[in-house]
Amino acid sequence: MSAVELVLDAPIARLTLRRSEKLNALDRDMIEALADAARAIDKAPDIRVAILSGEGKAFSAGGDIAAWSGLPALDMWRDWTRAGHRAFEALARLRVPLIAALSGHAFGGGLELAATADIRVAEAGITLGLPETGLGMAPGWSGTQRLVRRFGASTVRQMALGGKTFTAEEALARGLVDEVVAAGEAKRRAEALAETIAKRGPIAVQIVKAMINAAEGEDRDFPIEGLAGALTALTEDLAEGVTAFKGKRAPTFVGR
Repeated sequence: MSAVELVLDAPIARLTLRRSEKLNALDRDMIEALADAARAIDKAPDIRVAILSGEGKAFSAGGDIAAWSGLPALDMWRDWTRAGHRAFEALARLRVPLIAALSGHAFGGGLELAATADIRVAEAGITLGLPETGLGMAPGWSGTQRLVRRFGASTVRQMALGGKTFTAEEALARGLVDEVVAAGEAKRRAEALAETIAKRGPIAVQIVKAMINAAEGEDRDFPIEGLAGALTALTEDLAEGVTAFKGKRAPTFVGR
């Protein structure tokens, strides 16, 4: 069984980390699988919402130390860190909402992965943190960037500089998670949220997500140009322009 499983069951996509024996620590293959999954979700027109979860005691313990600790400095920069950024950005910028079901702890890269979601549901009893400086390294997958934009610098400073870990309840108070549910209920609650979202106008939901991302600084270029392209595609002028181009004549625009 793959360590990253994607099930497309319209209208919901379910993305699951299945490396529980390693606390769902992410290796290079898993990072690539996450990127591939994001592309597959985006290409599935009947998918309206996605759920991200992890099996076992941890949502994810972060990057697998065995996968990165022996890398030369240049490879750490141009391969490991860049690959993680590509995968996480693809998840954060999915056209459909992403819900993270945190039924286990989320540390380091695992918390950075959870931060790509639009909504995070956490079970009571889990903890969240950024332990990287305790190992002599810095967060590498947008822990000092996306997490600051979404959760605030003060919260990130406490985790990244001071090694603070937050309980689910503390995380809720700080906006790190959106809901706290009883142990064993995160996936069930994520499913309920996904079903609610899937019943709403899909195009409107996707546009609103893109605009919220833009307001947050996640991806400002695409929403503006994407909506502009969609608007012009509806006009008679575009149809006239294309027809005129194919007919090798000057277009006659009417302004509608």
